Amino acid sequence: MKKSSFILTALLALSILIVGCANNTSDATSQEAASSEGVTVKIGIQGSGGLFGKAREEKWFEQEFEKLGATVEWIEFQSGPPMTEAIASNKLDIASLGNMPIIAAQAANIPFKIISQALDGKNNVAVIVPAGSTAASLADLKGKKIAVTKGSNAYNFLYRGFNEAGLPDSDFEIIQLQPDETQSAFENGGVDAWATWDPYITLNTLTGKGKVLTDGEQLGVLSPSFTIARTAFAEQHPELVTLYLKAVNKTLKWETDNEDEALERYAAERSIPVEVVKGIFERSRIINIPVSEDIVAEMQTTADFQYKIENIRSEIEVKKITDNQYIEAALKEPLE
Repeated sequence: MKKSSFILTALLALSILIVGCANNTSDATSQEAASSEGVTVKIGIQGSGGLFGKAREEKWFEQEFEKLGATVEWIEFQSGPPMTEAIASNKLDIASLGNMPIIAAQAANIPFKIISQALDGKNNVAVIVPAGSTAASLADLKGKKIAVTKGSNAYNFLYRGFNEAGLPDSDFEIIQLQPDETQSAFENGGVDAWATWDPYITLNTLTGKGKVLTDGEQLGVLSPSFTIARTAFAEQHPELVTLYLKAVNKTLKWETDNEDEALERYAAERSIPVEVVKGIFERSRIINIPVSEDIVAEMQTTADFQYKIENIRSEIEVKKITDNQYIEAALKEPLE
């Protein structure tokens, strides 16, 4: 073969390869759009406003999902347990919630995956008491009424706290209430203490209504939060799960780049001083990162404890439901 013919043949083959790669990329994008066309992504959040308030107002999630032909439905919840119930009945696809509802849901064989970590868990959960209380430790609450939301991360924190202090839970009167029910009871003396999470910790402590008796950092009991996705949804629409995490990161970036505006916004939403919102930021600022082996180990400790006290009926392995592939993909290619 002549040299010129050889070069021509090589160039032709290269051009075919390049076109083929371009077509494959185009085909992949088309397949993503086709698989997402007409899908409604049901996203669960706890309360209105906050971080997701800005995103919902600007329709950041809606705009991104629309590019793949999908729509968004926001569903508000008071706490984590109703979220896992909604996932079990296929009425929710993605949600962020605390560690205990996740453990209880896995023990109940609800199909979902942990797709990222949303809070570090050091001091976002605590037992608070009224400002005038003389209690200095959990032991001082013997015979007293303690409010807690059953199945929440605060529920786990409270019982692990009893265990760490060598206190039988029978020494206390546990009142099971949702947060909106507990606030008035806490203020009017209906309960003597409240095992809860932020923003309720900071809202009560910085407004002078209560004070922290003990928190996760003091007890050495972490209460991390996570983002989870319904298993069938994640497996059928991995591109939408990854896109959701990308949109969360975009929203977090806005919060970091515009912190003063974010603080003013969050304060106005709740009709509270900006200083209170700053306190919430310091205690429980949202993150969106892969789940580390150390955090999985801490979750396993909680799961083993809950099984030991017969709060869950089966032993579980938390690592089996932890899947970092979506958050790792989201971090590699962030939204502009």
